[in-house]
Amino acid sequence: MQKSNYSDVVARIESAIEASKAVFSRFTPGEIATEYKTGHDPVTEADRALDEVLRKNLLRDGEGWLSEESADDQSRLFKSRVWVVDPLDGTREFVEGIPEFCVSIAMVERGKPVAGGIYNPATNETFIGSVGFGLTYNGESARASQSNSLQGALVLASRSETKRGEWKEFENAPFKIQPMGSVAYKLARVAAGLADITFTLVPKHEWDVAGGAALVLSGGGRVRTKWKQDLACNRKNPKLGGLIACGPFLENQLMNFLAPHIKPVE
Repeated sequence: MQKSNYSDVVARIESAIEASKAVFSRFTPGEIATEYKTGHDPVTEADRALDEVLRKNLLRDGEGWLSEESADDQSRLFKSRVWVVDPLDGTREFVEGIPEFCVSIAMVERGKPVAGGIYNPATNETFIGSVGFGLTYNGESARASQSNSLQGALVLASRSETKRGEWKEFENAPFKIQPMGSVAYKLARVAAGLADITFTLVPKHEWDVAGGAALVLSGGGRVRTKWKQDLACNRKNPKLGGLIACGPFLENQLMNFLAPHIKPVE
């Protein structure tokens, strides 16, 4: 990969992913004690151990931190560079032994995701990239899908959303739908051209999507909120209305297709 303005950041992401491997080696997916947060979201000892390892390897003086597993220190709002991480995205899948979970890391600079790394230990897949630098998938150069048609496109859908029936309205869509856990992992696969599209029209948090969004942008893909806006991170309220990601030649068709399915802002 060629050198970039974010080479130091990418190096730290690589180190953090390597450190996360040692943490994962201590746990067996499908055989781990689980607690539940308010709202019934699962959390495990692995989530907390990964959070500690990521913070140690990533954070430097003058930078902010936003993690699903850390108390939110809103001093981050006054920092130009902020790490936005989900130590274990897809905890439900991890608990159930489904190989669709990952570490998700993003560097956000002035509100924009500019570098990211995602590692799935179950499949031994590593995605790393930065804007203006490019993307690698398991060490090899990769890019977002170059497809220009929704017909037959592969769309990765939320496993939990499909279980709840939220994708029934797309049953007759021209694209193929594949349910999968972890929004970060789905975004990474779109970034590397292993799928054409992923979207969620329900709320997510910045830590769910920032790492994957950075990778999609690094791979030349497109990322939009469901209101057709660029993704902005490091906001006071880190909850987002939804996110859409795709290859560069699918954006207009996809946004037009989804428009009737997007509820107006109340």
